[in-house]
Amino acid sequence: GENGGKMTTPFEELAGLDRMIHEPARLAILTALASCDEADYLFLQRLTGLTGGNLSSHLAKLEEEGLVEMDKRFVEKKPNTLIKITDQGKSAITRHWKQLEELHQSSQKWKP
Repeated sequence: GENGGKMTTPFEELAGLDRMIHEPARLAILTALASCDEADYLFLQRLTGLTGGNLSSHLAKLEEEGLVEMDKRFVEKKPNTLIKITDQGKSAITRHWKQLEELHQSSQKWKP
């Protein structure tokens, strides 16, 4: 991009990445959900290694942003939460990884 007549460096672009998605726990959650479409809460917790409280608060933020949706239901009379990545979430995480890969490549070619 243009920035007051000077080119932005890949490093500036890295510094400006979307924090909603780039936060490590949320990056893990969205990437995991993108690869399995949906997961129940305990499975997602095992996949990401996050504590329950941590996972809950990150999921609440992601749900607010429309990146995931949660479906609270009962399975064999036990409460069970199913978490799905939304289309918006899927395109956001795909775009994010693509951006990271491109910035990584351009940073390796960058010369001052």
